[in-house]
Amino acid sequence: MSELLLNPLGLFLSALISSTLLPGGSEALLAWLVASGEHPLWLLLLMATVGNVLGSLITWGMGYWVAHRFPLRALDKPEHQRARHWIERYGALVLLLAWLPVVGDPLCFVAGWLRVNLFASLVAITLGKLLRYAVIIGIFS
Repeated sequence: MSELLLNPLGLFLSALISSTLLPGGSEALLAWLVASGEHPLWLLLLMATVGNVLGSLITWGMGYWVAHRFPLRALDKPEHQRARHWIERYGALVLLLAWLPVVGDPLCFVAGWLRVNLFASLVAITLGKLLRYAVIIGIFS
């Protein structure tokens, strides 16, 4: 079973789950796969980034969908209020920080809720996550 998950596809799934509202740790798996030297670094970077971006887009979409069901005042959690303030002030650029633990998921969720431009969100999320994974690869290769 572990061989099934300790590969680029397992990394993709770990990255996807890690960037939704569920907890996960794709960075540790990426570091292990890089250190093992069994897979091309470009493939690991691609799988981690695509999986993590897709998860963030799912979270963005959840925010977009929930906004249809509840009024904006329902964003009463402190992390959602903080994310709302940042997004209203900086727009999609704040999604460069979507990779951060704890605040990244609320940023994506609130961006969807506020209907931040999807393309601008995709670009910012992708750039931030790509750079984060590139740094991890650089450290462990």
